[in-house]
Amino acid sequence: MTEKKSSKKQIEEVTETPVEAEEMPGNNQQLQAEIEALKKQLEEAEAKAAENLDGWQRAQAEFVNYKNRIQRDREAEYVAMKGDIFKKVLPVLDDLERALANRPNGDSWAEGMALIARKFQNVLEAEGVKRIEAAGQPFDPTLHEAISSEPSQEVESGHVIEVVQNGYMLGDRIIRPAMVRVAQ
Repeated sequence: MTEKKSSKKQIEEVTETPVEAEEMPGNNQQLQAEIEALKKQLEEAEAKAAENLDGWQRAQAEFVNYKNRIQRDREAEYVAMKGDIFKKVLPVLDDLERALANRPNGDSWAEGMALIARKFQNVLEAEGVKRIEAAGQPFDPTLHEAISSEPSQEVESGHVIEVVQNGYMLGDRIIRPAMVRVAQ
């Protein structure tokens, strides 16, 4: 029975509170002012949170872009260093090829040198270095370096007659252009 009285008393208190608030006009205005102030604070806090989130997301995106740029720069630097090393070694391959072009037939020593030259070429190809095919191709100043221009009956005008020195590429980068003679 005491439980019924206490619950009845609580109901009366709850119903009396709003009536009292309405009866006191100053109290109502004060509550409304507090509610408005709290709403304004909430809006400011939400705006600040959104601003902080936006700044954080931008910083994250900038960091990811920075990491990607550094990775690209490292890869480009690695390819450039590799190309520089190969550029210094290519004259050795050229000398081997010239020596093999004038070798005596049936000499086992010359056959050994040919094997070394093939191995050297295979190592370059395994590292991504490719020979620029130029003989009979149209002259391309980005791939070829013309050392002479000659009239020719066998080759069409503007095409490569002969390759004087082979050119090489590492991926899309030209390590050394091919030195060629071009038909007029």
